[in-house]
Amino acid sequence: MAQRMANETALRRTLSTPKIVFLVVAAAAPMAAMVGTVPLAFAIGGGPAVPAAFAFAGLTLLCFSVGYAAMSRHIVNTGGFYTYMARGLGRPPAIAGGLVALIAYNAATIGLVGAFGYFAALIGSLHGLTLHWTVWAAIGTALMALLGYRQIEISARLLAILMICEVGILVLLDGAILGDLGGTALPSTSFDPDTFGVAGIGVALMFAFISFIGFESAAQYGEETRNPRRSVPLATYASVVIISVFYTATSWIAVGAVGPDQVSAVAGEQLGELFFGLSFTHLGETATTAMQVLLCTSLFAGVLALHNAANRYLYVLGRERVLPGGLGAVHPRHGSPSRASVVQTLLTVVVVGAFAVAGLDPYLNLSTSMVGLGTLGIVVLQAMAALSIIGFFRRHPERHWWRTVLAPLLGLAGLVVTIVLLVGNYSLISGTDSAIVNGLPWLIVAVAAGGIAYARWMRAARPQRYAELAAAQTPEGGARS
Repeated sequence: MAQRMANETALRRTLSTPKIVFLVVAAAAPMAAMVGTVPLAFAIGGGPAVPAAFAFAGLTLLCFSVGYAAMSRHIVNTGGFYTYMARGLGRPPAIAGGLVALIAYNAATIGLVGAFGYFAALIGSLHGLTLHWTVWAAIGTALMALLGYRQIEISARLLAILMICEVGILVLLDGAILGDLGGTALPSTSFDPDTFGVAGIGVALMFAFISFIGFESAAQYGEETRNPRRSVPLATYASVVIISVFYTATSWIAVGAVGPDQVSAVAGEQLGELFFGLSFTHLGETATTAMQVLLCTSLFAGVLALHNAANRYLYVLGRERVLPGGLGAVHPRHGSPSRASVVQTLLTVVVVGAFAVAGLDPYLNLSTSMVGLGTLGIVVLQAMAALSIIGFFRRHPERHWWRTVLAPLLGLAGLVVTIVLLVGNYSLISGTDSAIVNGLPWLIVAVAAGGIAYARWMRAARPQRYAELAAAQTPEGGARS
């Protein structure tokens, strides 16, 4: 009976290491990060030092990934941060983290839906297709709902195509600039220690860490791969390296194309048009049009990838009856967390619809506020996961001075600095002076406190259920304590 119930709630194992990489990198939305985040970092965050900020962020998160990968070889669970925190810090922090993860990943998903609607409407109107942003947002949400409901492999294949296209066009732009400008496209100024010490570098680091959001989700797909103890660590390392090298190289070449002395001023004037202008100059009109379209597909890819991450947290918390047990159901044919996907879709529709009915701007109000909240929540979870790694291996026979102690500590230090920067500059992320919007970080505190209180109640009132929380999964799909 127990085995039959386990099979009914088991996700289908169809993912390979490359497919997990596509799911993870797509969540970071490389094209959207380059077009939307990098120019802003140039303008207010240290100008030519931005490539060094990306390199620093990549190294920091690579240190975090060393411990994260070590832990993933011992724990296989779709709960991701939730399970790691349970094993390293205890069940009360884990329940708090699981609920914060729901808020963070759902907020990020909803924010990208708003950004997708805004940019799709803008770019569509430039090419004669005039539709209100809510129509585009509805189309994106419908596709998200359809793909999220079905088997994850379908999403992975689509995201692979979209990611290859968006990265490919930017690599093509990088090559064209290098071909036109030669060595001047790679100015040494960007990595000069004096440049890295300029005012505003803290803001550049903040934007750099924001651009990596989603890389940590590889562990969530462990139950859906045939060899999780190999695939998850490899996918984590590959994702961090790919994202960091790509962001560092592309932003560095952009500095060279504009000029180190001018990049801050030019980016401040052009913002989202900066990369389109570089494309028009070095690749031509057709490629620029393709880049505009790929910006929209990049945002949709981010929506779909984050939706898959969000509904897996909802699924796990339902499976373990932290939330209603029905959310832990798996579709009998697709092997997907279909009910969790439907609930997450409905939440997206309600929130986006509320912003639309209120007449608020999809980018300046909806996207910035939700993505800002999601980003902060995910970075907090990453920091807690770093602590969990240290806690898990504290008395473990495989404890290692580098992999399970120093590397996670270095990652934790960088993440704590990022949290401080995010909180201190939250109005820059949200793009508003609204006290309500800029008070959203307190929601994370409130949800975490509520989660701890709920865990204590569960321990007293539902001791058996509490004791069974966060069980790791074996490679064959069964549970073990």
